[in-house]
Amino acid sequence: MDILISSVSQGLLWSVMAIGVYLTFRILDIADMTAEGSFPLGAAITAHALVSGVGPIAATLLGAGGGALAGLVSGILHTKFKIPDLLTGILTMTGLYSVNLFVMGRANVSLLANVKTAFSLVDLGDSTWDTILVGAVVVAIVIVALVYFFNTEMGLAARAVGDNQAMSAANGINNDTMKIIVYMVSNALIALSGSLMAQTNGYADISMGIGTLVIALAAIIIAEILVRNLSFGARLVTIIVGAVIYRLIIAWVLDMGVDPNALRLFYALMLAVFLALPLVQKGLVQWRERRENKARMAKED
Repeated sequence: MDILISSVSQGLLWSVMAIGVYLTFRILDIADMTAEGSFPLGAAITAHALVSGVGPIAATLLGAGGGALAGLVSGILHTKFKIPDLLTGILTMTGLYSVNLFVMGRANVSLLANVKTAFSLVDLGDSTWDTILVGAVVVAIVIVALVYFFNTEMGLAARAVGDNQAMSAANGINNDTMKIIVYMVSNALIALSGSLMAQTNGYADISMGIGTLVIALAAIIIAEILVRNLSFGARLVTIIVGAVIYRLIIAWVLDMGVDPNALRLFYALMLAVFLALPLVQKGLVQWRERRENKARMAKED
């Protein structure tokens, strides 16, 4: 039960990042590497702001705003300078490493016990339950806001760009502007997740963004394997479930005594398995159909 509760608390915070990655991964069909830089950027800005005496809500919003600026940079590099999306993410991620060091002033910033965080605003008597409550509220706000936005005229235009750029341009939609907006919203959410993770862990570290894209993609793939063909809002909810399941798997692996140094390798292997599962499922369905067809033809003969 302790493992389950802990996985739910961490999964809620990770799901905000996974939703952010989902926006570029599925709407724009881009695996944006900027995530590995904007995640620690949100943590760095928030930690520095909290230590400097800024309130927890304002510090959290500043962290998300920093991620939006990172997304703006990636969006401009990709749309205005025509740099390929993968290279764009790598360039921004590399530059953000130095930016994060400048923000924190050193490789990590510790949040002392007397520093108030977003989780200090509630007091359920247990830090894990505090994390679950705050995480659930944040996730609910994020999902409602995204569903509303992507059903507005601008949001529908952004989704149209992802579906068919030539058709959207023919209908008078500025593809570059829509891409930049999605980049900004995506990285703002990723940085928001980093901000919350720094506050619940009690520190921000320059290396905490390593592997975030893999974690987010794993949560997304798990969600898509569980249930297919969902509406936009329902898909965001399943991503939360996918993030929790992912955390449960990691907790189970660690509970089995696996060396924590091998955890990153396990992340990569698990994502490879999840990415291959749809193809395996499709192959099994085709094999079963061929078998049924052969049986039917044999019966007719």
